[in-house]
Amino acid sequence: MTASIGIRLIRVVTLLFGLSVLTFALIHLSPLDPVASYVGGDSSASPEQLEKLKAYWGLDKSPVEQYLAWAGALLQGDFGTSKLYRSPVIDIIQSRFMTSLALMGTAWLLSGAIGYALGALAAMNRGKPIDKIIKWYSYTLVSTPIFWMGLILLIVFAVGLKWFPVGLAVPAGVPESEVGWTDRVHHFILPALTLSILGVANVAMHTREKMIDILNAEYVVFAKARGESKRQIFKNHGLRNSVLPAMTLQFAYFGELFGGSMLAEQVFAYPGLGSTLTEAGLKGDLPLLVGIILISSMFVFAGNLIADLLNKIVDPRMKREG
Repeated sequence: MTASIGIRLIRVVTLLFGLSVLTFALIHLSPLDPVASYVGGDSSASPEQLEKLKAYWGLDKSPVEQYLAWAGALLQGDFGTSKLYRSPVIDIIQSRFMTSLALMGTAWLLSGAIGYALGALAAMNRGKPIDKIIKWYSYTLVSTPIFWMGLILLIVFAVGLKWFPVGLAVPAGVPESEVGWTDRVHHFILPALTLSILGVANVAMHTREKMIDILNAEYVVFAKARGESKRQIFKNHGLRNSVLPAMTLQFAYFGELFGGSMLAEQVFAYPGLGSTLTEAGLKGDLPLLVGIILISSMFVFAGNLIADLLNKIVDPRMKREG
């Protein structure tokens, strides 16, 4: 296991290096001008002032020189300074990461628990109306864009019923010191609900197929012949053999979860890493953009690593192979 972790750490280092190079290359090949995006289209800044901004940000150097300067600072623990916020990138990521983590964590837990429950229920009632309803629900969600689902929830629950606010993470115009946890939860529900609803489908359908395979196994047929009830079969055989694949799939869902969070935060104007990443990309804030990409890549890597470790710890066959 130690060797496996070491190999994966080497892989993630090469992955981060490749992502940083690719991001730098794409930004420099794009028609986006970071200085023009910063000052705005209607700015009266003179060409001399624009050149001073480029020199101040180091944009007058070649892309290779810019990358080497950034990489050298990163090796010393410095992610650079954001051009948009005029503050260290790591401080911005720290302030926005907890907001996104709460959103993604809630959606991850809810989608995993509800998805597994629906998948197991559908498999245990294969061919019955409840199975058909769960399959229809899952197939519909898989083909539903997350931003569309967010807009529908906004129209119904925020605009129509007025149960929840239209956006933001706290009430507008209220100092942060005066914002209570009930206000935060009130703004939190719709974005979390959007991510949770769409994350259910994959786990539900995967669990259903795995559970059907288990129910068709010879040892389950023998258990039925012994007179075990449906509840006993699920408890003794279905649960222990299907929960690990579902858990593995859920940890591998980290990448999609971050991508979905980015769209959900845009729809609900939720100030997390996803909306910050979009703003950094549109404004050409390269240090902030690369910093968030690297942190999100580590987040996805951690999910995959945890899933593999759980497989080796829980599954005896993986222990023997190790």
